[in-house]
Amino acid sequence: MSGRTDTVTAETILPGLVALRREIHADPETGSQLPRTQARILTALRPLGLEITLGRGLSSIVAVLRGGRPGPAVLLRADMDALPLVEETGLDYAAQGDRMHACGHDLHVAALVGAATLLSAGRDSLAGDVVFMFQPAEEVGDGAKTMIEEGLLDILGRPPIAAYGIHVVPGEYGVFSTRPGTLMAGALEASVTVTGSGGHASAPHLATDPVPVVAEMIAALQTFATREFDVFDPVVVSVTQVHAGGQARNIIPDEARLGASIRVLSRANQERVARRLPVLLSAIAEAHGCRAAVTVDTLCPPTVNDDAAALLALDVLERMFGPERVRRSAAPVMGSEDFAFVLERVPGAFVFLRATPPHLDPDAVAPNHHSRAVFDDAVLADQALALAELARETLRRQEWVESA
Repeated sequence: MSGRTDTVTAETILPGLVALRREIHADPETGSQLPRTQARILTALRPLGLEITLGRGLSSIVAVLRGGRPGPAVLLRADMDALPLVEETGLDYAAQGDRMHACGHDLHVAALVGAATLLSAGRDSLAGDVVFMFQPAEEVGDGAKTMIEEGLLDILGRPPIAAYGIHVVPGEYGVFSTRPGTLMAGALEASVTVTGSGGHASAPHLATDPVPVVAEMIAALQTFATREFDVFDPVVVSVTQVHAGGQARNIIPDEARLGASIRVLSRANQERVARRLPVLLSAIAEAHGCRAAVTVDTLCPPTVNDDAAALLALDVLERMFGPERVRRSAAPVMGSEDFAFVLERVPGAFVFLRATPPHLDPDAVAPNHHSRAVFDDAVLADQALALAELARETLRRQEWVESA
């Protein structure tokens, strides 16, 4: 990799990107309001002469680079928010307190600043514009949707022709992967409150116990996932919360509650889950003389890559970094990503980049969202360059099409 874009190279800007990443890592913010993170990004972007628009309902930044010649627009995205975790990495720049960048968003921000720097250095050669999307609230699932509602895709008066994002994950250092079609799952969350009638634990026949009802629901949810849905379009249901009773073990409570996370690989199944799950759980409760209040919230749709954009990404990355560092994913992953809202409206591709420090065993390190998750920020040079070249090549190919 040469890392050269006109007179600016990915290698020459790497120290600044690493410094920015580590500042953000040491001072994480969660949710939709990230004023300190936003301020650091704005400071980094100021020398580039971009057109800046700030979010109204969240601390987002939309920065526009105008190319030297007319043409379409490409969108590049980075998420900005951290997670509510106490960091246990032992890094010199580890966060203090109860928040941590355990999903690599600090790298995503720095890499997108790097891509903006590289593309700005070569703006005269661009036949079109680039929109840089700095997004809060990915971890809560509504940041991208809110930015779209605030006009992200209309900021140039025309929608982008393509959108790209790169997400770091643990694994063999420097290896990229993506695939045409569905890359990541859509997400739903279910909350269930079962109401019966409490009583003394020695006389359950005089009560209407909601606890065994919740237990039956947990088993029924697993059957629901495997018997109502095609194995080739799977649904994963994980019950992650169960609550009932107080400190006294001899009291049957009036209520019991459960919470579940649900992942799907198609919009059709997402809609079917939202429709069918309340019917199933309400019927189980009724059969036992209880009532069930069931809420199913749809967080984000599946992340579906445009076939042509994914193939372009694989081709560009192979040419830049060599085929040994680029893989076509065999199957989707069941994690979720709210960049899916952008990809529902704009053809594009989401890409994974493995970033486990080379001295660590990639099969033994902590995963994303873990208090000991670590990423090697030397990967920022390649991440920034990859984003920049995806935008540049998309505009270049579009120019060829229009001139043919």
